[in-house]
Amino acid sequence: MLRTRVTEFFGTRLPIVASGLQWLANADYAAAASRAGLMGFLTAASFPELSDLRDEIRRCRDLCEGGPFGVNVSMLPKLVEGDRTEAVFDLIAGEGVRFVETSGRNPESYLPRLRAAGIKVVHKVPTVKHARKAQAVGVDMVEVIGAEAGGHPGMELVGTIVQATLAAREITVPLVVGGGIGTGEQLVAALALGADGVLMGTRFLVAEELCAHPGYKTRLVEARETDTTLVMQSLRNTLRALRNETTERIQEVEKEKPGDLSALMPLISGKLGRQAYETGDMRLGALSLGQSVVFADRVEPFAAIVARIEAEAEQALERLRRLGG
Repeated sequence: MLRTRVTEFFGTRLPIVASGLQWLANADYAAAASRAGLMGFLTAASFPELSDLRDEIRRCRDLCEGGPFGVNVSMLPKLVEGDRTEAVFDLIAGEGVRFVETSGRNPESYLPRLRAAGIKVVHKVPTVKHARKAQAVGVDMVEVIGAEAGGHPGMELVGTIVQATLAAREITVPLVVGGGIGTGEQLVAALALGADGVLMGTRFLVAEELCAHPGYKTRLVEARETDTTLVMQSLRNTLRALRNETTERIQEVEKEKPGDLSALMPLISGKLGRQAYETGDMRLGALSLGQSVVFADRVEPFAAIVARIEAEAEQALERLRRLGG
């Protein structure tokens, strides 16, 4: 229905990318996206041991049944002791993965080794300024996210419709935009603005294939667009997350001790979030969530979600046809 540079790049049916999700983007998630005609990424950071990541890549390849998939590598903003980015990239190359989604810091130093392995690099950024830089260093595709996005939307917090328009005017490599996008109407709108595709994460959190507690998914079905909040701004690492007891406490600590990582770490540790996903206790953790959660209105198979998005897109296109006479 919609052929763009994104569908040609990945070899997918639809110009939609199911982005990596900490702890939740495993082989089942990425493969469900692939089988539904999307591009799906599993998240390297969800697997502390490289051997587990290797096993998950192999399981994903089997589940995809020949369809495309990739690995999300979230690089820390600066090198720290114990950084394993190089080892992860070496493993990915050794397993013959064709696509990598990077974020966090400039991937320039890793591009030669990734290109030598035949890997295409998609870099995710929070501003058009960063998109220009990514394009200049030679990434193959750029993803630009707006303020509505779950996870880390950056410090400037520019809305997606503004980001998309600006990026489409300046970026010449294939462009994907995200942040608050969860419907077919929004997909069509993004393409009309000049993007080649859209990024979705929050919308797929209620997919049956997602390895999260039923109580977590139920809470998301009940959530509104106003049920997210921003934390970690004092660390210059803004996070949009589900509003809960943990985020309220984080905001209190940030007022009392702004920028104090040691005081915040017990609250922002990924272990708390993982516990929430496993137990359904939604009081726990800074759980990344975008404003598009309002569109995640029922728990259903991944393919059913995508079918609804396709139907919405077709309705939007029909409205545009009628406007054209």
